[in-house]
This record gives sequence, C-alpha cells and structure tokens, in this order.
Amino acid sequence: MIKVSPKFVPEIDPAFVPAVLWNREYRKLAAATADSAPLAIGLERPDGTASVFRTVCLPCTPEFAPLNKVYVERLVKFLLWARGGTKVYVSGKYAPCIAEMLQKCYCKGGEREFDVGFVKQLFGEDLEILAVDEAGLPKEAASHLPLGRNLDGCRIGFDLGGSDRKCAAVIDGKVVFSEEVKWDPYFQADPEYHYEGIMHSLKLAAAHLPRVDAIGGSSAGDYINNRVGVASLFRGVKDPELFEKRVKNMFIDIAKEWGVPFEVINDGDVTALAGSMSMNKNAVLGVAMGTSVAAGYVDPEGHMTNWISELAFVPVDYRENGPADEWSGDLGCGVQYFSQQGTGRLIPMAGIELPAEMRLPEKLEELQKLMKDNDPRARKVYEAIGICFGYTLAHFAEFYAYENLLIMGRVTSGEGGSIIIDKANEVLKAEFPELKINLVVPDEKDKRHGQAIAAASLPAIPKA
Repeated sequence: MIKVSPKFVPEIDPAFVPAVLWNREYRKLAAATADSAPLAIGLERPDGTASVFRTVCLPCTPEFAPLNKVYVERLVKFLLWARGGTKVYVSGKYAPCIAEMLQKCYCKGGEREFDVGFVKQLFGEDLEILAVDEAGLPKEAASHLPLGRNLDGCRIGFDLGGSDRKCAAVIDGKVVFSEEVKWDPYFQADPEYHYEGIMHSLKLAAAHLPRVDAIGGSSAGDYINNRVGVASLFRGVKDPELFEKRVKNMFIDIAKEWGVPFEVINDGDVTALAGSMSMNKNAVLGVAMGTSVAAGYVDPEGHMTNWISELAFVPVDYRENGPADEWSGDLGCGVQYFSQQGTGRLIPMAGIELPAEMRLPEKLEELQKLMKDNDPRARKVYEAIGICFGYTLAHFAEFYAYENLLIMGRVTSGEGGSIIIDKANEVLKAEFPELKINLVVPDEKDKRHGQAIAAASLPAIPKA
C-alpha cells in the first residue's frame, strides 16, 4: 500500500488522493527497493512526432504488480491524452511484463477501451503497445504549429464551448465587437444544429466588419488540419456515417463558404496563446474551466505544439473509488474537478440542495449567486477546487515545462475564482516551493471573450 499525507485536504471531498504525491511516494519506494529498474515510455504519432518519458519501475513481482499497474497505467493514460500517439513503446528491465499489463488494459473489452477508440478516431490508426530495448525507442521529435499572433486586417474569432459560443470582430488587433450566445450542443444528434449555430455566430461578427479577411476559431475537442477528430461538442452525433459525412469536415466546408484563410484548433491551445500574447511571455499552460476542461501549451520558445492536451481526461486523483467521468467511465480524471461537471459534483457534497433536473450551467449560476452572498457552503466548493487544482498543477509540471498558468472559463468567474487561485497558491507554496509558477487570471471581459479574440489571430493573411 502507498499512503499519502497532503497538507491540505478539501473539507467536502477529503478522500482526494493527489496524483503527484502518490507518484512521489511510489518513486521513493522504488528507490528503496532492490531490483527496481529504470523505465522509459515512448509515444509516437503517425506524423513522426515522438516523445520519451523516463521514470522508474518496481520489480515485476506479485507483491508489486498492483502498484506498478496504478503507476505505469496512469502515466500512460496521462501521456496519451496530453501528447497523443498511436504507438506506445515500453523499454527497460521489466518492459515485457509492463507491456503485457498495458495491452490487457488498452484493448477492446479492456478497462481503457474508450481510450483505444479515441486513438483510432483521432489518428486513424489502432493503438499499439510494444516492449522494446533502448535502441527501439523513438527519437524525440517536436512539431510546432505555425499559427497565431497575426493581427492584421479584418478578422473573426470564435470560441465554441459546451454551454455557449462566443464570437469577436477584430480590426488590426482592435476588438470592435464581441458577443456570447447560449447553446446546448452536447447531445444534439443532428449536425445541422452545430452548423447553423456556428454560422450564426460568424455572421454576427461579420456584420461589424467592412470585410472579412480571415477567420480563426477554438473549440472543445481535437482538430487536425481543420478536421474534427474527437470532440465532446459533437458527442451527440452517434451515427458513424453521419459523423464522417457531416461532422468530420464541417469546418473545412464552412471555410469554403467564406472563402478566406480559416483555422480552428483546440480551445485550450487558444487559451495558452491568449495568455502568451497578453503577458508577452512563453512557457505558458492555459487551462479553461468551463463545461469541460480545456488546456493548451505554448512552449518555452513561444511555439504552440501539436500536443492534444485534453486534460479533462488525465488522471489527477488516485483514490480507489474516485468520481467517474460520464463519457469515458474512468475514475479521478480532471473533468470531475475543474469544470461545470466538477462543481455539479461538489455542490451537494457542500450541503447545497438544487433541483435534480437543473442543468449544470444553471447549477453553476446558483453557486455563483450563493458565493456573492458569502454563503460558507459555496466557499467550501471553491476551496475544494482550489486545493485539488494546486496539487494538480504540480502534477502537470512533471509533463509540461511551464512557468505561467493562465486560468479562464466560467467556473473561475466572480469571487469563487479568486478563492480557487488563493488556495492553489497556498498548496504550491507549502508543498512545492521548488516550483515557481505564476498564476494569471485575466479580467472578467477577457475571461469570457479572450479565447475568441486570440483565435482571430490564428490564420495568416497571404500577402499580395
């Protein structure tokens, strides 16, 4: 058994087991255990992008098998959803038995069947898990996205979330219009709902421009060359043929209709880009706490990467019976802590009674009203989020080289957002003083519309 003793415990969610502390205890145990050995986990994508994560592994014996499964499987899960890949290479003394364990988890009918399907849908290839020697590991290769920071001309930026869609009209870097429209895309089976909503927002912004030179957008999900890979926004479209026919190329079709440079990427990436642009700093991790958890990354050199950074699905809590993600079914993942789903889970735990039929955005609004009235129950919800977030930021630092953390999204609006930040900073200062992370919260306007504005800068306008 591995036990952790966090200095901060959420009063209404005391069973939380921070992944970062559990992993550190595992590595301490490995350092003190004879026959522990180095372990390397390599990920490779069809485009040749590859990375290698190096750690340590306890002996592959019946005694340590349960701990090895938690440690390595959770690492692989994090890496798949943070970086993406179709091939997972395992190298080291215990690679054969570790690879066998992972193969049983990540297969049709296995615990991680959802993740296997995600890889197939996003990259078009099956997930493979291979035991290799050191020479068989992929050579690390980064891929940078040549997008963003273009402010010339008349542009439209849009941001598609799970409860609202935002648009902005921008002329030479100056915002002349921004608007937010509520919608409910998650469980809509007809893609026309999404298409018409997107076009409506684009036309709203276009009406405030003399012409449209370029359009950039952010949206929940993963997009490769403007094609929809896996996106919660379209999860209601269950018919595979309809998805392939009408959803896969929806943004390509919209781009053709407008006839201008057009780019759409993950909303988390635009969050990070917005932070980098506003702060004029690099090494930025952007996290948007909205309907789900959107995240993106600008590396220390100022580049956006092709990492998928779907941090809604990464494990952050290692308790045995953690809350289950309603989509993947996995336990203890980020979406159940840092989103409207997370607040919806915590609200009754704080003793706040709301109608069962009330939708998550409405529950969040009620929570914000209570916080505005200084209700101590509401404060406990935000304190719980902040404590979990502080530990999770330290966990993220094991995978991302970041110094600046930009926090956006509806969950962070109002006084509750300040409580989240304060608690996260307390945790970082007391538990992880070696980490120097600058937590940045934009003002209310940027918090709600900043992503759409930064998205407008994505496409470059060809020079005549």
